[in-house]
Amino acid sequence: MNAIDTAAERERALADVLAGRYPDERGRYGPFGGRYVPETLIPAHERLERGARRWLADAAFQAELNQELRDWVGRPTALSPAPHLSRRWGAQVWLKREDLAHTGAHKINNALGQAMLARRLGARRIVAETGAGQHGVACAAACARVGLPCTVYMGALDMERQAPNVGRMRLLGAKVVAVNSGDRTLRAAIDEALRDWVADPTGTYYLLGSAVGGHPYPYIVRELQAVIGREARAQMLERAGALPDALIACVGGGSNSIGLFHAFLGDAGVDIIGVEAGGRGAALGENAATVVYGRPGVLHGSYSLLLQDRHGQIQETHSISAGLDYPGVGPEHALLASIGRVRYETVDDGEALEAVRECCRLEGILPALESAHALAGARRWAATHAGARVLVGLSGRGDKDMPTLSQTLLAQPDEAQR
Repeated sequence: MNAIDTAAERERALADVLAGRYPDERGRYGPFGGRYVPETLIPAHERLERGARRWLADAAFQAELNQELRDWVGRPTALSPAPHLSRRWGAQVWLKREDLAHTGAHKINNALGQAMLARRLGARRIVAETGAGQHGVACAAACARVGLPCTVYMGALDMERQAPNVGRMRLLGAKVVAVNSGDRTLRAAIDEALRDWVADPTGTYYLLGSAVGGHPYPYIVRELQAVIGREARAQMLERAGALPDALIACVGGGSNSIGLFHAFLGDAGVDIIGVEAGGRGAALGENAATVVYGRPGVLHGSYSLLLQDRHGQIQETHSISAGLDYPGVGPEHALLASIGRVRYETVDDGEALEAVRECCRLEGILPALESAHALAGARRWAATHAGARVLVGLSGRGDKDMPTLSQTLLAQPDEAQR
């Protein structure tokens, strides 16, 4: 399967993106996507696809979802100007505040929608995976809301660095299962959740947290997260009187970013940038920058860009941010990179930590380490775009990252702490 190579192919693919033709009937985004899953899960995926096509277009379902998003999640989330960052960076900085959504991140939009979908499909229980813990917390809360039991798989390493979220999941009634196999992070947690689902594909619903996996998951997650971009676009026009010159979000699997980007893809004047985890460097195993350094392959049911060696073996990744520590990316991101509509860059661990400090001190906002990558990318963009408008997706709050921040930023007091 080939990438999109010629200018004419890229133009045709962009036209298809803007016309809403992706995913196609095979679940593909150009050459990417599809459904590479065990035979026992094919009926479950097909049933899910039928259900998603039916219920996501159902007026009553959408009315209930929108009411819950308003009354329980707290949407629309705020669009906040960042005056002190603006003065320091020399650009007009705006923040789309998903950190203010219930449970503290964008993950609740997808978790709630899929939990409601699972109930309509007759599921008896829900399984999920989590890396940073925010998707797990969102699933636990959403399952409590709709009345379904929830089991969350989480890598043992991630459980150590995201201990506060483990406690929150348990308080919300979820069973949290530590995964000690593989790299003990998100990839291993997804593997275990899939094994659980294979054992009971009819009674169990797998609530996937990012825009990855076999079709129709990337489509479902995009549709449920697209509320972020729709709100942000309308808010920018109302508050700033214009669209942003640049739109920037962090990219791991890619759910918050595809949700923010989707409404702006047709706006040619908006520069769209996805920021990946540069970790400790460019070498394989030192980062989680899948689009920047990856090559095409199949992982967790989808053909996309992956971090793999020359033999096709998926490699362990590194990021200070648990939510970005994944060796794949959603197939729609792979397409958008191939056609050049979105540019993908990296931010290393040190840059992300400095962005946390800067946002805390200047704006009184503690961003998640994931979001800090987007902030660092915005600071870099602003350095060459004086006076321009930049909209940053603040995907979540940083309370969950306090164990990591205590070992890094707080372990070496700066001038303000002495």
